Amino acid sequence: MSIFVNSETKVIYQGLTGSQGRYYGLLNRDYGTKVVAGTNPKKAGTDVEGIPIFASVTEAVEETGATASCIFIPAPGVRSAVLEAAQGGVDFIVAITEGVPAHDEALFYNQLRKDFPNVQLLGPNCPGIISPGECNIGITAGHIALPGGPVGIVSRSGTLTYQALHELKEKGIGCTTCVGIGGDPVPGTSFIDCLAAFEADPETKAVMMIGEIGGSAEEEAAEFISNNMSKPISAYIAGVTAPPGKKMGHAGAIVSGGKGTAKAKMEALEEAGVKVGNNPTEAGDLMAEIVSKL
Repeated sequence: MSIFVNSETKVIYQGLTGSQGRYYGLLNRDYGTKVVAGTNPKKAGTDVEGIPIFASVTEAVEETGATASCIFIPAPGVRSAVLEAAQGGVDFIVAITEGVPAHDEALFYNQLRKDFPNVQLLGPNCPGIISPGECNIGITAGHIALPGGPVGIVSRSGTLTYQALHELKEKGIGCTTCVGIGGDPVPGTSFIDCLAAFEADPETKAVMMIGEIGGSAEEEAAEFISNNMSKPISAYIAGVTAPPGKKMGHAGAIVSGGKGTAKAKMEALEEAGVKVGNNPTEAGDLMAEIVSKL
């Protein structure tokens, strides 16, 4: 079992006719993902290497039965693209685009919760999701991920998502699903959403979590872990050396008022029983120890 996506997931690429959307859409199709459609109202009726282009998500869903959408639309159009996907009938939306205004994120996040409570949004500003050997939606390189479980990964950092997959593969450890939730202030999917899904997934036996400075998401996750998780977890928090008040990479990765520091997050996770590494490699080593005892 995989969380959110699996080998039967049919995906629409909103922005398939653009250079990035085309590149990753075809790459993921070659990986084995069922990329069944693209959308562009100006190019409806054409195709991208055999993938049909429709005028809207609604038309694409009606014709293909797609249940997921991946958005490679420029930042100003992401708000309307997310809402079009929800209104069109998909139940999982992956928004890759970075630079989406926080105001727009807050608007479509709350509108989804109000009007489309069954739609799961991942992102924006995220690498996407991969269930190795089954489905890859987004920009994660499929060859760095080893299929077969037993570890689920959830990460705020895109680059460290890739490193976590690679670290585990080098140790011969497979992954059930790896979710890059993104580092923007208003993420569609949270650590808790993924932790709850991994806890419910019988094939996921352990979880690797990668956080970073800024906000309170990791502390909230620690509380959830303490009260709800039975599966062992290893973690790493990026930004130990980042000075307060300085943004580090992501819009959400900023420490203000003494809150959101790496130290505080690490302590909260350790108190919840999580094995916390001081660097990504150490977190991988800790996970290898966990897997060896499963």
